[in-house]
Parts: sequence; structure tokens; C-alpha cells
Amino acid sequence: MASLEEMFAQVDAQHDEIVELEQALVRIPSVNSGFMPTGDETPVCEYIRDWLAEDGIASEILESAPNRGNIIARMEGRSGEAGLMFMSHTDVVPVEEEDKWRFPPFSATIADGRIYGRGASDCKGLLTAQLYAMRLLKRNGIEFEDSLILASGADEEHGGRYGFGWLAEHYPEKIRAPFAVNEGGGVPIESPSGLTYLLGTGEKGRLQVEIEIKGSSAHASVPWQGTNAMYSLHRVLQRIEAYEPERDTSTSIFDHLSVFAIEHKPSAENVDEIIAEVEPDNPRFASMLRALSRMTLTPTMISGGIKSNSVPESIRLTCDVRTLPHQSDDYLREQLDAILEGIPGATYEIDYMAVPNSSDFETGLGSSIQSATAKALGRDDIQWVPAISTGFTDSRFTRPLGTITYGFSGSHPDDDPMLSRAHGTDESVGISSLISGTKIMLALAIDVLNGR
Repeated sequence: MASLEEMFAQVDAQHDEIVELEQALVRIPSVNSGFMPTGDETPVCEYIRDWLAEDGIASEILESAPNRGNIIARMEGRSGEAGLMFMSHTDVVPVEEEDKWRFPPFSATIADGRIYGRGASDCKGLLTAQLYAMRLLKRNGIEFEDSLILASGADEEHGGRYGFGWLAEHYPEKIRAPFAVNEGGGVPIESPSGLTYLLGTGEKGRLQVEIEIKGSSAHASVPWQGTNAMYSLHRVLQRIEAYEPERDTSTSIFDHLSVFAIEHKPSAENVDEIIAEVEPDNPRFASMLRALSRMTLTPTMISGGIKSNSVPESIRLTCDVRTLPHQSDDYLREQLDAILEGIPGATYEIDYMAVPNSSDFETGLGSSIQSATAKALGRDDIQWVPAISTGFTDSRFTRPLGTITYGFSGSHPDDDPMLSRAHGTDESVGISSLISGTKIMLALAIDVLNGR
């Protein structure tokens, strides 16, 4: 078989083809608004199916609802048992103000060594790297001991009900593997110790809180005859803005701060001081430490009122909540009860979108990711730190199936993660990261699956 170095050279030689694959995926607008009908993931799946078929790689599309396809491909190993799963998702978030974009958001325009477009980094860049790694494994005739699965799901951006959540419920056997690699980590971060990667070992919980504020209606010309729910809403927002969440340093990243030349032992009492010291030189890392040391409660949407000349009787405030791994919904209720205490007409409901979840840091998959990254980058000086993602991914559906799942995209160390702007204006992916990601996924599959 071709050596790993020879296959890395093939990745470099096929740079343009990797870029073209990413562009083709971005140009299919699989936008998920969260309100059915939406998503349009099936056209992306059909493109992937046809692209894989060019090399004889079989795949199937499973639709959870019309036009909401999930694609699963498989390269069989000698044992017939799955050994590793490449995970990603095909849906993207909507574009809010297209005229603010440097380039049309589905044009996949190349500029400054990057590909611009909605979904370029979240998550079609990882998908591109995984797909192209599969192609090169197939073309080089690599045989595995265990099988390689590629699964790309629908609906990740709105909770996975039509994607990995649906697959885990209806087709768990098709996505069950001992190891999986997904989005949610694998970006380099500045460190005095040298090149440092964050390995996504878990994620915070995500809940949606609906606060209902009741008053009584009246004509707006005689407002004293009613009770305007707007005024109670104002008090609720003031309370939330003033809310100081409990500080907590129990997540795994706080056990590794020495890598970042932080010698203080972190605690609830000093974590804000540590963050303040870090922020001037490394604002991105400081932001991460802030998010991982507390629950967040963020108002995001308001709806209410029926007419401009009527006192609003009912207003609904939607809040996004991200909890640390040990913070239950009972804990959240305690916090909400305290925030809303004494405000008339204010009640709430909690909807769980994602339960906190994690995998152990020191595992065979972790060792393989570290080894594959070192080989792909030609570096033996990489530091590794476990991290809990501030957002949620489809990994929360595979971990309960017994799959050790890590977030690791394999970004290039010279690619500034801040430029990816996932979910934002001018989202993009560095071409260097597509290349390094492809090499890492290639080496990872060979290492985990005993390829030869």
C-alpha cells in the first residue's frame, strides 16, 4: 500500500479538488430555519451519494421527513464490525442580512486563502475533509480490520430531531461504533507552551426557557384600566441582566491551565481574576473560560401584544440557557425562581434541547487523534487540553449509544479560528484547514482501523 507520507502528498497534489468539493457543498443552500418545512438536506445527500459512487463507495439516504435526508456511507473492514465513525451535519443556519456579506453567502467565493459562504466552517468544512479522506483511502486500496462509517445528519442546527436524534432512535445499528469524531473541537489556541489543541470531550447542556408574563388588556387610550405586561417584562429583563451566576471550576479545562502559564489554582473565588488577566492577550481563550465557569441565561426573543392600540395582556420572553455538566433542571428552577421572585404575572416553562454530556479524555481514540495530528502537521511539540464545548452538537446522541465521541476538526495551526465566524456574517473556512483536516482524518482512520 501507499505510505502515509505518499498519501499526504496526494492530498497536497489534489488541493484544487478538495477546494472544489467544499465549494460544491456550500453552494447547495441547505438552510434550516427551525420551522417545518425547512432544511433541504436531501440535495446535499444526493450530491454526496453521487460523489462517493464515483469511487464505488456505497451509501444510503434515510429521510426523516420529506427532503430531510441523512446520509450514511460505509467502507467495510475484515471483521465486519464498525470501528470508527466520521460525523458531521449538512444543514446550515439562515442568513440574516445578506447585504452585509463580503460575498454572496452561497457563492463559495475564494479570497485571502479562505472559502466564504454559509456553512463553510459549520459544518461543511469537516464534511469535506472526511469525504476526501474516504476517497483517498479507497483509491489507495487501504484495507481495514474494522469498518469506517461516514454519517452526515440533518437538523443539527435545530436540535437534531430530524437528524442524528432520529437516527439514534430508529437506526441505532447504522451509527453505532466504538469511536466517532465530530465537530466541536480541534482548533488551535495560543499558549506559552507552544502549539495547543483543544480536544472536544463534551458539551454544556442547552435548555430553552419560555417566560410568560400576564397582565390584563385595555384600550391604549385608557391604559390605567389594564395591567400592561410590558412593565413586568421590563423588570424581568432587568433581573436577568443583573443576574450573577454561581462560579464553578469543575470542568476539565481548569485542570490544565498550567499549559497556558496560569499558575493559580482556579476556584470559584478567583476565576474572574484569572479571566481578567488572560483577556488582554488572549480574548478568545478568556471568553471560553468565562463560558465554562458558569451557567449562562440569555434573552433571545420577545413576542406579545395583539394591536398597537391595545394594552398587551400577554408577552412571551424566550431565553437560551447553557448549563455545566452537573447543573440539573432543578438547579435552573432554583435560579429562575429567585430571578422572578416578586414579579407579578411571571411564570416559566423549561424545554430541554440538549443534556450535558462528555467522553473521557484519556482513551484510545484520543491517543490516535494526537498521533494523527502530529503526523499530518509534522510536529512533535503539540500540547493537548480537554474542553467542554459551549454549544451543543450531535455528539450528545452518540455518547449514550456507548460511542466515545470527540469534537476535532483538525484546523491548521496557522488558521485563525476567529475568522471562521460560524453562524455569523462572512462565515468562511481556511483552505489550509481543509488540507490539514483531510490529512488528519486520513491518518486517524488508518490508525484506529489498523489500515494497511
